[in-house]
Amino acid sequence: MYAFVMIAYESWLEFILSWNREYGSRNVLKPMDSEQMREYGHRMVDFIADYYKTIETFPVRSQVQPGYLHNLLPDSAPDHPETLEQVLDDVKAKILPGVTHWQSPSFFAYYPSNSSVAGFLGEMLSTGLNVIGFSWVASPAATELEIIVLDWLAKLLNLPEQFLSKG
Repeated sequence: MYAFVMIAYESWLEFILSWNREYGSRNVLKPMDSEQMREYGHRMVDFIADYYKTIETFPVRSQVQPGYLHNLLPDSAPDHPETLEQVLDDVKAKILPGVTHWQSPSFFAYYPSNSSVAGFLGEMLSTGLNVIGFSWVASPAATELEIIVLDWLAKLLNLPEQFLSKG
């Protein structure tokens, strides 16, 4: 369910960010070009870097009550897209208060952390290339890279030969 919501949100964000204001009054959409992607991507990375820089200022566990977000968002989708700044302001004001900040240095439950900055950058690359790695046919490079890296890990852990892909 969470993945579906994130995909819907990402699709909506793409729609919002790709709006061409020149044609907005005629409701014509133009896909985001590579220069817009570069500009918005830099701003998004800055937003996330600033989040990590200030993460300890947030309460680790969300302090909101069930239904809080429903009261903060309109009943229907906007008629016109918002700017990236407006979207990020909404994320700061409406979304971050409802997030458990797993990466906080004060978070000591379940896992010490569930991702890393390097992992975030790798995910950004994977998403940018639209790598769908559920089988070799879908993405030979992703499948083979996963096997090779898992073999490296098995060797680093001094696991028996049968744990290797050829074992």
